[in-house]
Amino acid sequence: MPMGHTATAQAGSGGLTATEHRLANGLRVVLSEDHLTPVAAVCLWYDVGSRHEVKGRTGLAHLFEHLMFQGSAQVKGNGHFELVQGAGGSLNGTTSFERTNYFETMPTHQLELALWLEADRMGSLLAALDDESMENQRDVVKNERRQRYDNVPYGTAFEKLTALAYPEGHPYHHTPIGSMADLDAATLEDARAFFRTYYAPNNAVLSVVGDIDPEQTLAWVEKYFGSIPGHDGKPAPRDGSLPETMGEQLREVVEEEVPARALMAAYRLPHDGTRACDAADLALTVLGGGESSRLYNRLVRRDRTAVAAGFGLLRLAGAPSLGWLDVKTSGDVEVPVIETAIDEELARFAAEGPTPEEMERAQAQLEREWLDRLGTVAGRADELCRYAVLFGDPQLALTAVQRVLEITAEEVQEVAKARLRPDNRAVLVYEPVAGETGDAETAEDAGTIDDTAAAATDENEEAAK
Repeated sequence: MPMGHTATAQAGSGGLTATEHRLANGLRVVLSEDHLTPVAAVCLWYDVGSRHEVKGRTGLAHLFEHLMFQGSAQVKGNGHFELVQGAGGSLNGTTSFERTNYFETMPTHQLELALWLEADRMGSLLAALDDESMENQRDVVKNERRQRYDNVPYGTAFEKLTALAYPEGHPYHHTPIGSMADLDAATLEDARAFFRTYYAPNNAVLSVVGDIDPEQTLAWVEKYFGSIPGHDGKPAPRDGSLPETMGEQLREVVEEEVPARALMAAYRLPHDGTRACDAADLALTVLGGGESSRLYNRLVRRDRTAVAAGFGLLRLAGAPSLGWLDVKTSGDVEVPVIETAIDEELARFAAEGPTPEEMERAQAQLEREWLDRLGTVAGRADELCRYAVLFGDPQLALTAVQRVLEITAEEVQEVAKARLRPDNRAVLVYEPVAGETGDAETAEDAGTIDDTAAAATDENEEAAK
């Protein structure tokens, strides 16, 4: 049986607990009991994402996520979907800069099936990977790129801003979707080598959360995963460190068929896992987190120069995080008008800091978001994996709320003053091509802050089928 230890409830964890274990082959296992409902979530994070790719072979991590749904030694074709959904469960897989994950939520009595399925493709996918499945999923991913990036308004904004914010050669310079040329160039042997390097138990964390019997769950994990050999040939990820600020304003103007002018910007912010990153999250929440935020009140409500204004944080552990500003203009308003107002608000915030009421509201907003995440078995399983893979300690997920509540107004003001400056941003300006007229409703719905997270984390359940 695997070795492990039981964690007691920590201060600030809301009574949530987790136990950690490690198999002989290196697989880390995290369990968290929750008997509120008769369901269990299985989440498997592999420590591989687009930051591990090299020039000329971008998109492999995302492509391989699709290939993992194309059959294994014991489960042919679309069988993974059919078995999980036939048992009353749901499933998906996503790829980001920093990891690839796979997850199922199952009725409790079907937990063993989910564990067996994940182990079978971890241990035997190469037995089923062939030219036919490779070509099939290459076309699926290329079509996904067309539908979600190339052929929608503002669809390539995140890709363009990422390329501006991270210099050429930086591991985060390209996004997980990859380029068409690189997808075409990928070979079956590229995919096989990628799997052998990264899809090993000692490069993964498995979490199981919900209505489980820990002893029985561990027995199943040992039974199905224990015989899969580890792999020691994984190269270290390339260095993603950069200076704290860009030192200049980088700018690109894009003329496309979009419903309205737009100003988007990416600010270089502290790494995830730090107090400064939590402080930045609170700053962006005060400035652009919803309809009570400063920028929304100024641009949409007061000046009526914009139909949408938001400011969100893309947390990254291996490189500076990004503060993503997204404003869609109203009518014929020019972008410089918007930009001037934004800089006035950021300068005022840096000089004065948040009010006590703004701090209370922002902390409550982030607390609610965290509790919503930890309150579901699937969300908690994902966060336990995230903190285990990126920070080495899954227990940190259970105290994240408390860390946000401990941030002071002075820390929020400090990070805003140091980072939310014109010389620390990459700017993307969208100008409609001649003949296009703005549509306020379309502009408001297109390219939102939430879409930024989707661009950084590609979800592909339907595309994988």
